Amino acid sequence: MHILSAYLRQRWGLIAALVASTGLLLLSFALFRLNISAVIYPALLSAAVWAAFFLVDFVRFRRKHRCLSALANLPSIVLEPRLFPEAETLEDQDYQAIIQNLRQEQTRLQTKMNLRYDNMVEYYTTWAHQIKTPIASMRLNLQGEDTPLSHQLNTDLLRVEQYVEMVLVFLRLDSDSTDYVFKSCDLDTILRNAVKKFADEFIRRRLKLNYQPLNVSVVTDQKWLSFVVEQLLSNALKYTPSGSITIYLEPKQTLCIRDTGIGIAPEDMPRIFEKGFTGYNGRQHQSASGIGLYLCKRVCTNLGHELSLTSSPERGTTVRLNLYRTEQPRE
Repeated sequence: MHILSAYLRQRWGLIAALVASTGLLLLSFALFRLNISAVIYPALLSAAVWAAFFLVDFVRFRRKHRCLSALANLPSIVLEPRLFPEAETLEDQDYQAIIQNLRQEQTRLQTKMNLRYDNMVEYYTTWAHQIKTPIASMRLNLQGEDTPLSHQLNTDLLRVEQYVEMVLVFLRLDSDSTDYVFKSCDLDTILRNAVKKFADEFIRRRLKLNYQPLNVSVVTDQKWLSFVVEQLLSNALKYTPSGSITIYLEPKQTLCIRDTGIGIAPEDMPRIFEKGFTGYNGRQHQSASGIGLYLCKRVCTNLGHELSLTSSPERGTTVRLNLYRTEQPRE
């Protein structure tokens, strides 16, 4: 019914002209007092011809509408000229020419944007690798120092290294060349390496670490999971001015990192994994970027792990990372 009403609206001019011409013909016969029956037979034949015309025209109109409706659901990149219904009028040809010109312009702009994006990724990837050299040099120069200042500088360098690693992870997230290597990994090895990186900060700030070997292996990508664990541990340290951090395992290979820090405001909880969202704590700590948890969530999704978080203001936060798998992932 919708197609029929649309067709009648489009053809109303032709239908009106046909009705008007027939009315004028009958009026002429009436004015000249001619026998109306003489025109009835040709009028019926004419009506039959016009009815057949409108029926065929409506079928073509409906077929064309369905074809264009199907094309409307396709991405513009596949809209080749051969897919369009055959142009029946000069107007159809003009519209199809406009569509193809717009498609070519879109392709040109998309190619230009992809080139600019690739150049940006290449630049920042090179920068991230180059900046590691002076960082390593500064860390080497601080190795022989054992002063409060040197410990603080080592902590700051570790933060810088984390930010550089976040840049690399951000650039690689949507890359076609991202290499995920899934295999059985010792979870304690990943945790010990992460804790070792932050050992100076634990000691300097006199924070208690509660951690006993978990003695469990998980199927994951060790490099990417290490990034997630280090980021979660870094967040726990950042927002725990005093108290302790506890690392333990819940059933079904759920790794938990619990702190006694400042916690997260309830109104911020629904948005903690959004890119760039810092919330109340971010406004209090100007160094917050709102990228860390977003990256962790994205990486965990790519790895097939589930990341969740519970928190209470002034009582601390618990992050849960479910590493359990029912199926072996594809490498």
